[in-house]
Amino acid sequence: MTDHTDCPFQFQVIDENAHLLEGIIEENYELAEDCLRTNYYGTKAVTTELLPLLQLSNSARIVNVSSFFGELKWIYNEKVKADLNNLKSLTEEDIDKTVEWFLKDYEEKNLKANGWPIVVSAYKISKAAINAYTRLLAKKYPNMLINCVHPGYTQTELTSKTGPLTPEEGARAPVMLALLPDDGPSGTYFLEMQPSTF
Repeated sequence: MTDHTDCPFQFQVIDENAHLLEGIIEENYELAEDCLRTNYYGTKAVTTELLPLLQLSNSARIVNVSSFFGELKWIYNEKVKADLNNLKSLTEEDIDKTVEWFLKDYEEKNLKANGWPIVVSAYKISKAAINAYTRLLAKKYPNMLINCVHPGYTQTELTSKTGPLTPEEGARAPVMLALLPDDGPSGTYFLEMQPSTF
């Protein structure tokens, strides 16, 4: 696993440094909507279309690409954290309502007041929603192995090519999960190659 202390940008993008990032990271309501439409709703739409085919397989795998920033520690709203972490009662509608609540607070400029992250907030919420959705799918489809993964801080356009991992190195963890043996874990979040906490 990568030593994340070697990834300074990753730890600079935190709420405590919001004032340092003005003019560097562009965020507005339209971009927040786009982010959630792509990362969360887009993932759900593709998954919904592929599920009938996957159910025909004896060894179906779903690997959702998540992020270190999707971990619940970035959300300060205790109700949201509890809701997304409550697998016994969590529903897809609950996740959708959380995303809608976030967007409403974003539009009304209530992120900080209501305990949402304020730096790369839509990205963080989109990945937290993907993590919750992944766990929900794993519970609903116990015959499949369904996991999510932070592939590592990788040299991509998203990171302005600042990550220490090459794209090939960043692909290792998702590929590992796609090739899990039939008795492998499901409903798990991986921080690179290791299971981690949500």
